[in-house]
Amino acid sequence: MGTIQYGNGDEIHIEDRALAHLKVVIATKLRRNESFTLSWRHPDGDAPGRSTIWLHPSIPLRFTFDEPEAPQLNPQWIQDLMQSASSTGGISLIDEVVEAPQTDDAD
Repeated sequence: MGTIQYGNGDEIHIEDRALAHLKVVIATKLRRNESFTLSWRHPDGDAPGRSTIWLHPSIPLRFTFDEPEAPQLNPQWIQDLMQSASSTGGISLIDEVVEAPQTDDAD
């Protein structure tokens, strides 16, 4: 379970794979000097509910991962998160959708 530490606030716990994808999207938006919100459901073990934070380029941000190796990124998930980030609701941490491999029915 990775974490985001934003400003002097509490750590936000997010699964490493999801955090790796969020990091790409958040870094892209902040590099463009864009502010936006990030919303997520609290993970099991935390108080039930959901949270939203406002991300701004001037506020310190730190990503910490439990896994030493970066996962292979899913470009479609990044695109879906980027689309979410550009909406009025900001980024909603959505589940990854993995496409099943295409099979050739002609065999």
